[in-house]
Amino acid sequence: MSRQDDLVLVVDDDGAFRALVRELLEHVGYRVDEAESGEDALRRIETDEPALVLLDIRLPGLNGYEVCRQIRDRFDGEIAIVFVSGERTESHDRSAGLLIGADDYVVKPFDESEFVARLRRLAPLGYLRDAANGSRLERLTPRELEVLRLLAEGHDQDEIARQLVISPKTVSTHIQRILGKLEVRSRAHAVSLALHERAAAIARAH
Repeated sequence: MSRQDDLVLVVDDDGAFRALVRELLEHVGYRVDEAESGEDALRRIETDEPALVLLDIRLPGLNGYEVCRQIRDRFDGEIAIVFVSGERTESHDRSAGLLIGADDYVVKPFDESEFVARLRRLAPLGYLRDAANGSRLERLTPRELEVLRLLAEGHDQDEIARQLVISPKTVSTHIQRILGKLEVRSRAHAVSLALHERAAAIARAH
């Protein structure tokens, strides 16, 4: 199995919706794969691990909740998951989705610009990903890169949790994994490394 950090898997039995999402995301630089059912989604993930799964709740066969649980059990938070629903739109539905393990919850219909921005927050294609090429940052998952980016911008653990809609405990877990993968002992050292790699990437680009 290979990991594809620019790949988004869209899981929805509505072909028109999948086509809309494909157009939006390919326009900003992502690659998009599609699945019509939960079972199909899990098979595809085993072949090519995406950075993010956009997951409808109501699916033929396995529903979105069960697919989310299986992804979390198999990949332990390595893949970002966003629930999307045009039926389960109340606040308690969104809360339930986040408690089950999703990173975000999008209600149909949505504003296209906001939708893309929310997905890019979870599967960034920004400067740290460019800086990662040929560096220790390559060891980090898309979510870990996003946590590191927010650390580099001066945000504390609670603010990162609010921005990413996850718990402070989960942020702490990501930070510990970042330190281990980068082979550094402190957040300050990790941020320094990230900024150094960013500067090097900019220099290479010019």
